[in-house]
Amino acid sequence: MNQPNPLDPAMVRGLTQRRLSRRDALRISGMSAAAMALAACGVKGKGTTTQTPAADAVAQYWTGKTKNGHVDFANWPLYMDPEKPELKKFTQDTGITVTYQEVIEDMGPWFAKVQPQLAAKQPIGYDLMVITNGIQFKQFVVSGFLAPLDHTKLPTFAANAGTAYKNESFDPGNVYSIPWASGMTGIAYNADRIKTPITKLADLWNPAFKGKIGMMSDSQELGNFGMMKLGVDPEKSTPADWQKAADDLKVQKPLVRKYYGQEYIDALGSGEVWISQAWSGDIFQKNLEGGNLKFVIPEEGASIWTDNMTIPITAKNPVDAITLMDFFYQTEIAATLAEYINYITPVPKAQDAIKAHAAAASGEDKATLTAVAESPLVFPSDADYAKLRHYRDFATPAEQSEYQGIFEPIVLG
Repeated sequence: MNQPNPLDPAMVRGLTQRRLSRRDALRISGMSAAAMALAACGVKGKGTTTQTPAADAVAQYWTGKTKNGHVDFANWPLYMDPEKPELKKFTQDTGITVTYQEVIEDMGPWFAKVQPQLAAKQPIGYDLMVITNGIQFKQFVVSGFLAPLDHTKLPTFAANAGTAYKNESFDPGNVYSIPWASGMTGIAYNADRIKTPITKLADLWNPAFKGKIGMMSDSQELGNFGMMKLGVDPEKSTPADWQKAADDLKVQKPLVRKYYGQEYIDALGSGEVWISQAWSGDIFQKNLEGGNLKFVIPEEGASIWTDNMTIPITAKNPVDAITLMDFFYQTEIAATLAEYINYITPVPKAQDAIKAHAAAASGEDKATLTAVAESPLVFPSDADYAKLRHYRDFATPAEQSEYQGIFEPIVLG
């Protein structure tokens, strides 16, 4: 296939500005009261309200379904090269056309938008949608809104997906989803300001950095770090753990310059803060622009999020959609996608493909591709993955509300 053009510096800056705006939105799993109410309706009786499909659910759903030659694909902004080289290759290989729309910008409103149609068993206009792990993912599942995947139609996923992406706690066994891309929340620090290596979450509580510490305003990001510092796995946490973590974060609060959204990356670059919670994709992109920021997965752990390809239960073209899902696990396809978006690819073999692309390139293209191929922010090691933790999987909006009630006052007070 023809390789898409690597990122130029202007596009890298554009990615950082717009992508982080959307990551900031989805980070805030705490929805507005109105969105929460709408989402709660989806959980309470407007779907099939089942978390585990019946043993024959896959056969029941897929029997009799055939390829129709088209896919309507809903994704987030700037999650693919605007020229869409991968989709062109897919159509060339399969004859299946794709209408691709960047219509998802926040998980709460997206769920609220499609919930009435799915509850009424009506198509939503999309056969494939990329949704993030978190409370809305759980609501899609318990409401019966996602098609159970037929893994006999996903041989490339089976062959090429990394082990970490076949055992994610929010969808064990990939019953309803396979990953599109993922990223990490760790610590970043300005190496021009801090000369001693940062290794622990406790470094964010260091009085020596008073007034130069940045933390995230999102309650799940904040809470995860508070719990991991105390040795608590957020996925297995209890309300008592939340309170202990919140108490420790209150001790930290006088040291914190600000609780940030996406603007933390500019604060780090300018020296407004020296050390902060950070998202891996931002740090990689900021350093491509010439920054001197270090990203650290602390000894106690860091957070991992995953955006996932799913099929709405009412999709008109599910066979075409699952064919496209599997296509993205081809090594070359995963490689060119990662070269553009700079987030973690679920296909480890893509690293060798990017190295080959870098070897064949020259000048700035070569440097950029080499940086992508060699970055642990795009290709974490097995040791890195072992330290990554998912967010708490809230069973109900009420449980999430309790969590937010504990952590939000730290930011707002």
